[in-house]
Amino acid sequence: MQLPVKLEVRNYHLFYGNFRALKDVTICIPRNQITAIIGPSGCGKSTFLRTFNRMNELIPGVRVQGQVLMDGQDIFAMDPVELRQRVGMVFQRPNPFPKSIYDNVAYGPRAHGIRDRRRLDEIVERSLRDAALWDEVKDDLNKSALALSGGQQQRLCIARALAVQPEVILMDEPASALDPIATLRIEELIQTLKQRYTIVIVTHNMQQAARASDFTAFFMMDEQRAGLLVEYGPTRDLFTRPSDKRTEDYITGRFG
Repeated sequence: MQLPVKLEVRNYHLFYGNFRALKDVTICIPRNQITAIIGPSGCGKSTFLRTFNRMNELIPGVRVQGQVLMDGQDIFAMDPVELRQRVGMVFQRPNPFPKSIYDNVAYGPRAHGIRDRRRLDEIVERSLRDAALWDEVKDDLNKSALALSGGQQQRLCIARALAVQPEVILMDEPASALDPIATLRIEELIQTLKQRYTIVIVTHNMQQAARASDFTAFFMMDEQRAGLLVEYGPTRDLFTRPSDKRTEDYITGRFG
């Protein structure tokens, strides 16, 4: 069965000045699935992830070639602010604003013009419930977000991303700074979230990719240190029957 495509990348290259960071990447990312991006450090995983919300454009000297489509539309023809509302981002380390829990989640909706308190209350509760955090913080919404544990802060950041109702959630190693129990909570959470969102996650943890994703893309560097896509497919197939020797060498620990 062929799954509907949410994101499509065609012959994509990205340059920092004269340095080619990504080389000729072509990939289709299915809707309402979890796609993991794995590979050794420096192979362009996070750079590739930031392609989908055009955050790389904030870096001076970046230029791109090729096509990136969302629902068949060229993302480079979209308004970047609108695109970033549709494509949310969760970073490696929790980065709550130095505000209350409530104000962290309400920040995005307010920025998009929502002022009605009842509407904001609904959004905050829904987002915190969706991020599996509501029951832990519902009596402390005015408490500083910085007082939460690391795992709670990361789930708050997920709630903040969900509050503007994106279609895609990008996660850049969202559990790398967390303990094993908090990591498991994040993995369980994204399994729930994929029912309504398309999720793309960068991870150094191959066990996490194997546990938590439906599809996996393996990146590595060529001789000029450009990141390239070696292999992509259903996670179970890639980990048990890789079609490329380089993939097998990486997942079995022979390099990387």
